[in-house]
Amino acid sequence: MNKSTIRELTFKLLYSLEVQKSFEEEDIELCFEGMELDDDKVKVQIKEDIKNIIKNNEDLVKQISNNLKSDWKLERISKVNIALLKLAIYEMLYKKVPYKVVINEVVELAKRYGEDASSSFINGVLATVVKENKLES
Repeated sequence: MNKSTIRELTFKLLYSLEVQKSFEEEDIELCFEGMELDDDKVKVQIKEDIKNIIKNNEDLVKQISNNLKSDWKLERISKVNIALLKLAIYEMLYKKVPYKVVINEVVELAKRYGEDASSSFINGVLATVVKENKLES
């Protein structure tokens, strides 16, 4: 299974948890059951990423909030976009995945799962995150 597919599965699980507003271990396991994922190594990787996103949730939310335009509030952002932004920021800041790769793939996921304006919105927020954190490619 390639990294793009794993990133998409991680997004789907994170989105599901965001909708449920519950990030407990049993909720994660229930989501896995719905995915019918057979590869244990991939499960472990996804679970580790989800746990780290949850652990760093406060910082991820702060990164999102600090990089919104002044007239935007976090509450206005769809759960799909929140999940994509958290995943992208986590990968760029904590996993040190090159930001160009992350942004490109997350924007593609936004086109597939988000609203019409999701991809440009996410691209804009992530661009400011890159500048604010002085990330290098």
